[in-house]
Amino acid sequence: MIACALGLSALLAASSAAFAIVKWVGAAYLCYIGITMLLSRPSAASAEPAKDAGPLSLAKVYWQGVLTNVLNPKVALFFLAFLPQFVIVDAPDKGLALLLLGLIFVFNATLVCLCVAAFAARTARGVRQSGRAELWINRGLGGLFVYLGTRIALLQAR
Repeated sequence: MIACALGLSALLAASSAAFAIVKWVGAAYLCYIGITMLLSRPSAASAEPAKDAGPLSLAKVYWQGVLTNVLNPKVALFFLAFLPQFVIVDAPDKGLALLLLGLIFVFNATLVCLCVAAFAARTARGVRQSGRAELWINRGLGGLFVYLGTRIALLQAR
């Protein structure tokens, strides 16, 4: 959102090299996450719980989200395509208007994401009780992430 207000989203849309770099790094990150999930072991079901199996810190979760959004060129292109249509063409400070609209979007999205996170946390407790379910969910999602990362890397611009 801040990148859109600063014009960096327009740079990504205009520069095929910048878009390709973000695409490749994002694809590699998706593959990394997928491989990590494929190689993970269930935390609760194993006879010996992993020594480092503990909750992630909020800072680590935050930076994972930032990295995911920064390496996803579609996020930047979404803000570039969506927000400007709500700014008056002859507005004196378009950047400030885009920033305000982006902050409103982020506030609303945060409310929705908090509700999704609360639901997911309750569901995750049940899944963690069954190490077998956790293992198969990690395998399925890990495979999906590797597939998507590979597909993004091989996708050619049209």
